[in-house]
Amino acid sequence: MSWLDRVTDQADTLHKARTLQEVSRSAEACLLLDEVLATTDDPFARADALVQRVSALINLGRTAEYNVAVQMAFDAIRDLGEPLLLGNLHALAALAAHHQGALERCVTHLVHSARAMATVEDLDWDTAIAWNDLAMAYSYLGFHGHALGAIEKARQVAAAAEVTPETFAAPGIRLRNAVALDHNGDTDGCLRVLRDITADAERFLDGDSAGKLRPSGRAAYGYAIARRAALGEPPESARQAARLLADGGDGARARDLRMLGEVCLAMAAGRPIEALTRLETVAVSSETLGPAEHARLRSLTYTRAGDHAAAHRADRHAFRLAAQRSDRLRDVYVEGIAARLDHEDMRRAVSKFEDEALTDPLTGLANRRHLERYVAAMVARGERATVGVCDLDGFKAVNTAHGHLSGDLVLQRIAGVINRVMRRGDFVARYGGDEFVVVLPGAGMAEASEVGRRIGAAVEAEDWESLVPGTPVGVSVGFAEVSASANLREALGTAFELADRAMLLAKPGARPQPAAAAS
Repeated sequence: MSWLDRVTDQADTLHKARTLQEVSRSAEACLLLDEVLATTDDPFARADALVQRVSALINLGRTAEYNVAVQMAFDAIRDLGEPLLLGNLHALAALAAHHQGALERCVTHLVHSARAMATVEDLDWDTAIAWNDLAMAYSYLGFHGHALGAIEKARQVAAAAEVTPETFAAPGIRLRNAVALDHNGDTDGCLRVLRDITADAERFLDGDSAGKLRPSGRAAYGYAIARRAALGEPPESARQAARLLADGGDGARARDLRMLGEVCLAMAAGRPIEALTRLETVAVSSETLGPAEHARLRSLTYTRAGDHAAAHRADRHAFRLAAQRSDRLRDVYVEGIAARLDHEDMRRAVSKFEDEALTDPLTGLANRRHLERYVAAMVARGERATVGVCDLDGFKAVNTAHGHLSGDLVLQRIAGVINRVMRRGDFVARYGGDEFVVVLPGAGMAEASEVGRRIGAAVEAEDWESLVPGTPVGVSVGFAEVSASANLREALGTAFELADRAMLLAKPGARPQPAAAAS
């Protein structure tokens, strides 16, 4: 039995709200959902209403309400054990985070959504919609390959559920893929995708499917036609494009497409001055079609007006903006988030069998007690090891300028960075304050030096400016080998002392001194 089958209260109202959102009447859907939340005691009905409400708020662009709405929805579904609801909510939360500019939070939600959706076995309308929402989130972020894969999954589920194909034709997702190609210099590739989209539009509009197209889909089809005309293709369908753009509903993204579409149509009609004037006055989200679309349309308009120097400048600006959304770099980011979540899952599994007293509660790493036990056991077995002391540079300034909460966030991120670059089998602990210790089983000083280099490079590469503006964070690392000794405490003490001394020598501005170990 799916979670939707368990909704015994307000089922008709929830279905009506969902239908209203499908036809881009999200403001009306919000009113119905608020009624359900004010009257229902059914946990499944409440969860459904809260998840739908997040979707409606995103459609309407009511950014200020996102965080509270998302948190309320997660609170409602936490104990329901429904992967479809969870996957859908994570996809919507990713969209909300992206619209707020919270990239890391957005990608984390995307990974969670994909994992939850992978466990859903129901082949029905709601599952297809959830995959469609995930595809939309991928698409807005610029992960076009992931988006096309998710929408293909939505189509497969929809086909099994005998849903009509036009419902998941995904013109908006393919449109963002097309303009991304243009922003990166592949105008021919962009036109090929736009032609495919407009061919679908003509097929659906000429057949029995015209009334089944979503308003948001109509807006995307209209913009695809208008954008082809702006690129110089025959503008015979300009009137149809204007009609489709006008039928886009009340969604924030549809309004953006309508305004930019009017610029394209003015350009295609030979009115570049009007197009430039519209571009000066329109205020659209950079996420609707990517941050480079406004600059790219300006370049096309200047070209139509004969000002090729201005067109070249605008094109260069568009290319720079598009480069910031490199799919390749963002794919690496997704993989990094997935690896971090894998580590967190492993840590949670291990924690079930370990004493909580051995774990640092802030970072989730081993604490000082755990570290000492671990190294003592290695020495007792006669195993070779090198220990490294890592101390943060600039951490005091973080606490002074931004407070201890920001300092805690820095410590958590540093813990993740160090963990990410360690070798398989290495051990990481928080020793206390802003000091971390790494243990490298079987390693000598040469291998330790390479690990230290990787730690330093990874910390330097982090975007500290977005987390603690004006207070750069660095790390100094020192290593020493643990020598075999009959006195374990003495061996450990000596190794930590030598590593600590080497770390101090590695500090920026430290004076060179004779030392028994080097970082």
